[in-house]
Amino acid sequence: MGKIEFLKLSLKNIRTTGTITRSSQMLCKNMVKHVDYKAAKVLVELGAGDGVITQHILKKMEKDTILLCFEVNPTFCELLNEIDDPRLIVIQDSAENLEKYLKENNFKEIDSVISAIPFVSLPDELGLSIIGECEKFLKKGGLFVQVHYSLLAKKFYQKVFGNVDISFVPINIPPAFVLVSEKR
Repeated sequence: MGKIEFLKLSLKNIRTTGTITRSSQMLCKNMVKHVDYKAAKVLVELGAGDGVITQHILKKMEKDTILLCFEVNPTFCELLNEIDDPRLIVIQDSAENLEKYLKENNFKEIDSVISAIPFVSLPDELGLSIIGECEKFLKKGGLFVQVHYSLLAKKFYQKVFGNVDISFVPINIPPAFVLVSEKR
């Protein structure tokens, strides 16, 4: 998908995409650097979009790791399904249904979550529900990594995890924050 097509689709679905441009290489690298890929068996990506971050995750994953990608936009799901990697499971559904898909795939816990869901454009209850569902299935020491373009939603991670580390990525349009919370 080209930049113009991404822009058109994003503008049409801004509440679910949360951005009008793809994540930059710098942002993708910052998002994926936090995960311990050597130990990970099950990873979850929320709001996978057209797969730009997904590709970075897959490059770092071990051969026996599984990546569950949640995306609600059917066009983006089609693009994700074009990625030829048996470790990738694309799920066209809301992340609030995480438990259902973990059970379907016989997973009891997840190692880390990498998310680009635009929580600031969702109702607070839904955002907290999704983050809470992830926290419930994260293993102890597991990470929830989230991109935001402001710090308005920082309170969600403080409330659910009790901790959040923040890094700033200026080389992105728009500049972004990466928030990382650990299940303790």
